[in-house]
Order: sequence, then C-alpha cells, then structure tokens
Amino acid sequence: QVQLVESGGGLVQAGGSLRLSCAASGRTLNNYVMGWFRQAPGKEREFVAAIKWNGISKYYADSVKGRFTISINHAKNTVYLQLNSLKPEDTAVYYCAARQGTGVEYDYWGQGTQVTVAS
Repeated sequence: QVQLVESGGGLVQAGGSLRLSCAASGRTLNNYVMGWFRQAPGKEREFVAAIKWNGISKYYADSVKGRFTISINHAKNTVYLQLNSLKPEDTAVYYCAARQGTGVEYDYWGQGTQVTVAS
C-alpha cells in the first residue's frame, strides 16, 4: 500500500505562485510514476504533470507547460508541484497519485488540496 498526503493549497491572486507537496509512505517507490491531477467544479479530472521516481523523466499537460514544475525530494519521499503564473482557470482540487512504472492506471490517490486563484 502507498499513502499519499497533499498539502500546500490555498487562495492566491492571479499571477501568483504556490507549491504543492505530496508526502508518500508505505512502500518503496523506486519503480513508480508520480502524477498530479486536478478537478475543477463541474469538470472531469485532468492530468497535470507526472514524474518518474528517478526524477529524470517529466511530463506536463500543454495547459501548464512553462508555468508548473514537478520535482522529487528522495530524502523526504515527497513530490512537489510548483505552480507559477497562476490563472483563474487553474482553480481546482489538486490530487497526487502513484502508479507502477509498467502500469497504465494510477493505483493510489491522495485526498486532494484546494487551489483557488482569484482574478
């Protein structure tokens, strides 16, 4: 089992920044892929970014490229999502998730953290 706990959400003005954290525990994640997703009210959950546990390979949705950065601190078993140049349309609940490197579906999910961007 993998436990994921997100933190760092909040209310920010458009153009501002936030850093989300996802603390992982429960098992070794060496072969896992860690992802961030978001879900806005009335919309489906969408992919935001992902990173292989080795920290080398990173992937981003087109809507966040150049503004968001995903990273890993192995010593803290924590995945970060740095959100810069925030826009009102970035408002959503952000979820951290984990899947095995050979898998397709994400097996483990955090409880989510709210990000609200005011115009």
